[in-house]
Amino acid sequence: MSADARLKELGLELPSPAAPVGNYVPGVRSGNLVFLSGHGPVAKDRVVTGKLGVDLTVEEGYEAAKIVAIGLLGSLKDLIGDLDKVRRIVKLLGMVNCAPAFMEQPGVIDGASDLLVEVFGEKGRHARSAVGMNALPFNIAVEIEMIVEVED
Repeated sequence: MSADARLKELGLELPSPAAPVGNYVPGVRSGNLVFLSGHGPVAKDRVVTGKLGVDLTVEEGYEAAKIVAIGLLGSLKDLIGDLDKVRRIVKLLGMVNCAPAFMEQPGVIDGASDLLVEVFGEKGRHARSAVGMNALPFNIAVEIEMIVEVED
């Protein structure tokens, strides 16, 4: 099944890439690798903000990470034109805005990881880091970077 068909089956619509908030681009392709800049949990109608372990639960963080993955896929599609060119999701770096005692960063970033596997199957399994941060820009709950291998 194509990635677009799978997204449709899941009831997901990819957004257009958000405008960068600094002097950078949403993504860069170098050879067969695409490096996507950090994306936040920006949906059509809202931005998920707050600290995990204070303002948000793990479940709310999981959903925020899922929103980030959808945004990453929107930027990826904009850059490469067709998500069926994806050979493999290589790596995620997931950053969680959280309280010092919060230790469930992996469960939060699973929201993105699970979605990528749902869309791409085995090609969606990836290496990953999930780390806690004292603060993220604009108090967003989660920020994720992604590296993707694509076909020519």
